[in-house]
Amino acid sequence: MSERSRIHWRCRRGMKELDVALLGYLERHYDTAPTEERRIFADLLELQDPQLHAYLIGRETPPDPAVAQVIDKIRAAAHA
Repeated sequence: MSERSRIHWRCRRGMKELDVALLGYLERHYDTAPTEERRIFADLLELQDPQLHAYLIGRETPPDPAVAQVIDKIRAAAHA
């Protein structure tokens, strides 16, 4: 299984809102994203759904500005 296939599988969550946002980013940005952004995205996929959802809806802000930028890209991809 390729790395992208593993990431795709990990994007499938228990919440439809997360599925739409994460798969939207994967399809629109992941393949052309810099290595560090890909790493951050993979790390985000390790979070529990409630924490990830809190970041994506803006209820909480990640402490790391680089992570916050990736969250913004994920949000934008979900609305594209």
